[in-house]
Formats: sequence, structure tokens, C-alpha cells
Amino acid sequence: MITAGDFRNGVTFELEGNVFQIVEFQHVKPGKGAAFVRTKLKNVITGAVVERTFRPTEKMPKAHIDRRDYEYLYSDGDLFYFMDTETYEQMPLSEEQLGDSLKFVKENMVVKVLSYKGSVFGIEPPTFVELEVTATEPGFKGDTSTGAVKPATLETGATINVPLFIDQNDIIRVDTRTGEYMERV
Repeated sequence: MITAGDFRNGVTFELEGNVFQIVEFQHVKPGKGAAFVRTKLKNVITGAVVERTFRPTEKMPKAHIDRRDYEYLYSDGDLFYFMDTETYEQMPLSEEQLGDSLKFVKENMVVKVLSYKGSVFGIEPPTFVELEVTATEPGFKGDTSTGAVKPATLETGATINVPLFIDQNDIIRVDTRTGEYMERV
């Protein structure tokens, strides 16, 4: 069992027959009245996001999510093929199952495939990935205001904001949790 006071991002629990993962949480202590926990929850099976508040003492059963290493092989139409790194068994996953999590994953990259009671609902890419910048505008001399950024398209097709000194064909490190540029490699 987990109490609402112990909520952290990424924690999964069962509620009203569904399995939810915490996307965001905030402990609120108003000046008047009892404290509460405001959360944004994602239904791991359907992908629906809901907002809900809990009393810090409310208890829910913790949901056990299986995370197994799979290697991303290739895509064929709207199916994406992954191979179990232990048994070499291939598994096709649809775009609905993967959602937005594939935008920083390239071929031959090892990811965690997430499942609940044998039902696959998504993947978890590595926390940091190194990707090549395939297209970006050149930065102009004198355009150096603090924190100036420009859009860049990566080899996986994702677009993120990068500093002005990043050029086409540079290899950069990206945080897959936030989609932010970390550093040039």
C-alpha cells in the first residue's frame, strides 16, 4: 500500500480498477483547512490523463509494473518491432501503445518495455540519449542574448530547442524525460 503523502513522479498504483502513473504531484498546505495532494495521473492502459486531489492519509495498492530490456529493431508501417535481449523473441507494438515515447529512440537502442499483468502499455527510453542534429538554422554573430535558443531537428525526427552554437551534424545529448538539450558530445 502507498499513501498519497508518499507520492513521487513515476509511481504506479491501482485506483477504482485502473492502474495510474503519477505524472505530476504537488503537496498543498493551505493556510486554513487540511493539507492535500494535487496530482496529474496517467492511466497506463488507456493513456488518458486526469487531475485528482487526495488527502495525504489516503491509501492505494501499489501496482507492479514489469520493465524488461528490449532492443528497438525497425518500423514497418504503423508497427514498431522490438526484440527481447534475453530470448531474442520479436514483439510488434502499435503507435497507440507507444504514444510519444518513441521520439528519442533510434534503431538498435535498448529500451525498457513496460507491462502490467502481461499487457504491454508503453516503453521507457534511456534517460539520456546521444542523437545527431540533422537540420537547424545557423546561429548569427551578435545574436547572443542570454539563453538564446533555436529549433533543431534530430535524426529520429523530433524537434527540440538547442543553443545557437549547435550546428547541423553535431552530436548532442538529450534528456528523454523532459526533451531538453543537455550538452554537445
